[in-house]
Amino acid sequence: MKTRLLLVPALAVLMVDVFVQVPRSITLLTALLLVVVGWGLGHDTHSRLIELQHQVRTDPLTGLANRTALYEDLAVRLTASREGDEPFAVLLLDLDRFKEINDSLGHHVGDQLLIEVGHRLQPMLRDQDLFVRLGGDEFAMVVPGDEPLPAARRLLSALTEPFLLDGMRVRVGGSVGVARYPDDARDANGLLQRADVAMYVAKAAGGGVSPYDPQHDQHSRERLRTVEQLRAALLADELTVYYQPQCDVATGLAVGAEALVRWRHPTRGVLAPEWFLPLVEQAGLMSELTRTVMEQAVAQCVSWRSRGLDVGVSVNLSASNLLDEDLTDHVVALLGSSGLPAEALTLELTENLLLSDPERCLVTLERLKAVGVWLSIDDYGTGYCSLSYLQSLPVDELKLDRAFLTDLEHSRNTSIVRSTVDLAHDLGLRVVAEGVEDAAGLDLLRQLGCDTAQGFFLSRPLTADAMTAWLLAPAPGPPPPPPPPGSPALVPALFCAAGAA
Repeated sequence: MKTRLLLVPALAVLMVDVFVQVPRSITLLTALLLVVVGWGLGHDTHSRLIELQHQVRTDPLTGLANRTALYEDLAVRLTASREGDEPFAVLLLDLDRFKEINDSLGHHVGDQLLIEVGHRLQPMLRDQDLFVRLGGDEFAMVVPGDEPLPAARRLLSALTEPFLLDGMRVRVGGSVGVARYPDDARDANGLLQRADVAMYVAKAAGGGVSPYDPQHDQHSRERLRTVEQLRAALLADELTVYYQPQCDVATGLAVGAEALVRWRHPTRGVLAPEWFLPLVEQAGLMSELTRTVMEQAVAQCVSWRSRGLDVGVSVNLSASNLLDEDLTDHVVALLGSSGLPAEALTLELTENLLLSDPERCLVTLERLKAVGVWLSIDDYGTGYCSLSYLQSLPVDELKLDRAFLTDLEHSRNTSIVRSTVDLAHDLGLRVVAEGVEDAAGLDLLRQLGCDTAQGFFLSRPLTADAMTAWLLAPAPGPPPPPPPPGSPALVPALFCAAGAA
């Protein structure tokens, strides 16, 4: 049959010679070539079809199975399950921080990471498991049985060790959504859609594993709506900055303010950051938001200093900011255009953030330090920063977590604060205490030698105009001693004097 089919093109050429005046030598040679080429093609057809089928079902970057292979596998499992009611589950894995790595280190490093993820996770598969790359930084796994959560946890556990990429050790996490057949959906599209919904619930919670729950559907729609509103908010200047005063503990003078972002939502009012920052990070908008906050904070600080208020301003950085290679250049350009002295700007990073990718963080911190800005470790004491590592970091300030100030009268907390203050001073660092809520705690911080304090006892976060009025209010002089038991509390707004520290 194959031989007869291969002769068809040659016969067609010979027929041309009958009806068209073409030299016979040319038609005979062409027919012979077609027979030879056709025979070779026919001989390789089977192997080439196998190769083509493999290519269609394989992700060209990672060598893993792809979306086509996933749908074929699900079709087979769904048919078998309907006949024998065999349960299985779809696990959807999304890598954390991939966009930041891809944008800051380059697409070649992002591609390398995806390949390494495949190499690391593929050996975990059992005989009946399927692991595929769907596209971007999304992977899917199909596992038989009605207990898929152990497999999901194994996926995340495999990501805990850092990846060596382009000579750097980079840590990534992941979020896994789980959808079960037949409980959650009875077709391939439904299973993938509900695993995707569950995955975003896990991502909003900071990572981990989330089984699908019907209540998640409303959450998913709300999340997508909020992300689009956030994009519009950045363009419409709906994101604004509030300021919480920071005061010198010994003198009571205002020395700075921490910039805290708020969202002036058109229908929900002013929203605190915990309501939207996780979505900002997930949507890849953190670099843009941080620049917006930094620009507002720097401009406001310049305005204060032009009125004789010698204060600085602190801005928080996130994980994606540390992976933004343009961050330092933006800080330099902003300081240059505004005229703000570099030492008047403090950039805060959490201790856990520093430990998540220490090598990359150190490079960024050293670049920022060379600019002359101050660097602060926020929430100090909540992570596991070793003393030797603390000594190597080019930082200027430690911000004690508020957890240590909730019960300073407890001897153990007092000892921790005293030791931290002494350690910081020995290393040439200043100490800021967050969460000061009463006069007794403030007085004890003064006795322990803490440098700076902030908290509701001094002032809640204020709008820019309210903060300016607060700074310009008449100075009451040095802070008085704490009142005796039973007397009225000190008026918070009177503690900090306006003017230079």
